[in-house]
Amino acid sequence: MKKILVANRGEIALRVMKSAREMGVKTVAVYSEADRNSPHVRYADEAVCIGAAASKDSYLRGDKIIEAAKRLGAEGIHPGYGFLSENAAFARLVEENGITFIGPTPEAIEIMGSKLAAKEAAKKFNIPMVPGSEGAISNVEVAKKLAAEIGFPILIKASAGGGGKGMRVVNHAGELEEQMQRAQSEALNAFGDGSVFIEKFVGSPKHIEVQVLGDNYGNIVYLFERECSVQRRHQKVVEEAPSSCLTPERRKAIGEAAVNVARSCAYIGAGTVEFLVDEALNFYFLEMNTRLQVEHPVTEMITGVDLVKEQIKIARGEKLSFTQDELQIRGHALELRVYAEDPLNNFLPDIGKLQQYVKPEGPGVRVDDGYEEGMDIPIYYDPMLAKLIAYGKDRHEAIARLLRAIDDYKIVGVKNTLSFGKFVLQHPDFVSGKFDTNFVAKHYKPEYLKQEQTDEVEIAALIAGYMFEEKSNAAQASKSGSAKTTSVNRATTWVKNRSSHRG
Repeated sequence: MKKILVANRGEIALRVMKSAREMGVKTVAVYSEADRNSPHVRYADEAVCIGAAASKDSYLRGDKIIEAAKRLGAEGIHPGYGFLSENAAFARLVEENGITFIGPTPEAIEIMGSKLAAKEAAKKFNIPMVPGSEGAISNVEVAKKLAAEIGFPILIKASAGGGGKGMRVVNHAGELEEQMQRAQSEALNAFGDGSVFIEKFVGSPKHIEVQVLGDNYGNIVYLFERECSVQRRHQKVVEEAPSSCLTPERRKAIGEAAVNVARSCAYIGAGTVEFLVDEALNFYFLEMNTRLQVEHPVTEMITGVDLVKEQIKIARGEKLSFTQDELQIRGHALELRVYAEDPLNNFLPDIGKLQQYVKPEGPGVRVDDGYEEGMDIPIYYDPMLAKLIAYGKDRHEAIARLLRAIDDYKIVGVKNTLSFGKFVLQHPDFVSGKFDTNFVAKHYKPEYLKQEQTDEVEIAALIAGYMFEEKSNAAQASKSGSAKTTSVNRATTWVKNRSSHRG
């Protein structure tokens, strides 16, 4: 495999291309009209425009992508994540056209793409499950009966898709019918499939996922876990590896369960098995994502394994070059997803021009992005600007490095989630590791960030006043020292008072 087409855009397209280049593999970029000047287009060896800005006219046009791959002689197609990465029909069409799909088989995608089919497959290996319905439910009366048996609260979930769509928490029987109709309607609109199922709602779980790799010869390993509990709207914002809550015994148990889930569908390539973990560290199978995850860098940092290179090696028929026993956790890594969103206004997406864009550098800091200063943030795609990753010898150092990197990251022109990330990393519950998927709902309010911004403005005003006063008194050498001391004392007193007031 000497040339591959990357069927994606932005940071993940660049991420794949960089590993491919290190392997001596040439790359082909595809791009929409909106992405004509994007970094991933310039980085690739060849590039093809496949349509208008909207995803449905470009990045979701599997036929155009395959045609471009054939015309330019690409032997493989890497889908990245999102878009067509978990589309079994696309994977099958790629194979039918004599091109290697750098990912799992279409059959594995189909099984794990349906939450109900995935659970059915995993049951054969006695994987722990959250109590719930055996199949899809459309009848409200049947749903009410099952909910009464399971016990409220329950969770209604779309069988297809993810990202929090088609998902409703129901606390009592009186609201079940309305919430079920809403979930079905949302699932139908988002995924073209209105099937839903019901399961017991685990109130304060951790969201822990396990990275797996499988080759064509039946070898499957787990590359430990990622903690993904800090979420907004059921979507991850901060991820880390390893989880701070798992004991070595629980880590081994959840890792082996993930391998068995992969075995249940004869999995090939890189995939992620997701679990809910309760306060007693009991874990329950949630779903499997049959692709590379957004947060894969934290796993790479603690294992030293380049997951994209492994994907390509597996796709060209190579055996895994390491065993489970050879894998070790070294250090700790955290990732902050930097979104063009307004954390002061319900995380609404923002668009505009990157007037200033300066990435942080230094020991243990990695930035995966697809933007440059002066570029416009388009409205057509996911609002993620970058993934900011920090690595340290332990969790304390990793947090400190990520905080420093946030301070060094300069983004002007669009609202973003850097300040929110800083809030999370400094919160006592996050620092202690005592948090779950309710962290944002329980601890975050926009007013907290507004107060921080007000403090920063007032401090800046004090500094400006001090500078003016120092300049005005420069001619009076005998008084300048006392003036400076007075200004500094005023600033120090103000800061102490503010800190004391806020606790």
